[in-house]
Amino acid sequence: MHTLLLDSGDVDEFAELEDVIDAVEEAFGAFERGDTQMPVKSYIELPRYDGDFRSMPAYLDTGEWDAAGVKWVNVHLNNPTEYDLPTVLGTMIYSDPETAFPRAIMDGTTLTMKRTGAAAAVATDYLAVDDASSLGIVGAGVQSYTQLEAIAAVRPIEEVVVADTVDERVERFLEAYANEFDVRGGSVSEAGHCDVLSTVTPVETPIVGLEDVGEQTHVNAIGADAAGKHELSDELLESATIVIDDYEQCTHSGEINVPFADGVLTAGDIYGEIGELVVGSKPSRTPETSVTVFDSTGLAIQDVAAARVVYERAREAGAGFEFDLVGVGDSGEE
Repeated sequence: MHTLLLDSGDVDEFAELEDVIDAVEEAFGAFERGDTQMPVKSYIELPRYDGDFRSMPAYLDTGEWDAAGVKWVNVHLNNPTEYDLPTVLGTMIYSDPETAFPRAIMDGTTLTMKRTGAAAAVATDYLAVDDASSLGIVGAGVQSYTQLEAIAAVRPIEEVVVADTVDERVERFLEAYANEFDVRGGSVSEAGHCDVLSTVTPVETPIVGLEDVGEQTHVNAIGADAAGKHELSDELLESATIVIDDYEQCTHSGEINVPFADGVLTAGDIYGEIGELVVGSKPSRTPETSVTVFDSTGLAIQDVAAARVVYERAREAGAGFEFDLVGVGDSGEE
């Protein structure tokens, strides 16, 4: 019995987006049915290093399969400039719920990118107009790529407008997709008037206003992952149908955290959690629905669901590096 070590290339290869989207959708459903355990994300603050550690454990049971694991992730703001390392690094331990045997240790950074894109795709599938063919993206960093690829898996995206304050990032994005989509750079408002908009920036002052989106635009608010971050104006949020992934996380560190703290929004302004749409306890978009917003903070159950996809696909392909982590050799069976 061996543990499988999977690096970022393995995770990128085997986290096939259509499968991850399905798995994340099932995870949202399990969460709504109460078939998950997901303790509150814990933090270790490291002010001397301008960073922190975060632990995200979870277990879920979809009825067809169950899975467990924990992601150990950080945010160290000085990494890119001082150490030539990403700001965010992650390690995922994927375990057998029956025995607790560590089935795999894998790169959690790429895994996070994939499951975040998958969550936006699930929300888009439930909340965007059926014939959505244009996608706007505000922020051309690494997550913008996965947003496009995942959302294009659930809607027939043809036109893409990307907005960013750094021209070089826009140019890299355009070069990457020039042969797949009608893609161009544009303003925030041009991006926002697409059928679907994903915002993936770390700003604390809103950059997308009500006037910057179309009458039926669906917005995936991805960037806010800490208290104080805020991409969408209060006016936009007040006028929109708001769907969240988790009440505690979103009100603490999601897109709605600032207007909640200020008393601009209350619990009554939230239409529901994405899991309610998945299980059908609340309807998704109707012909009368106007602007919709999905506040995505990222849940540990998404990481576990995505890790299961990666592990199963990698094992089938004979990929990764097997090693005897716990010293049991070849005894027993997985």
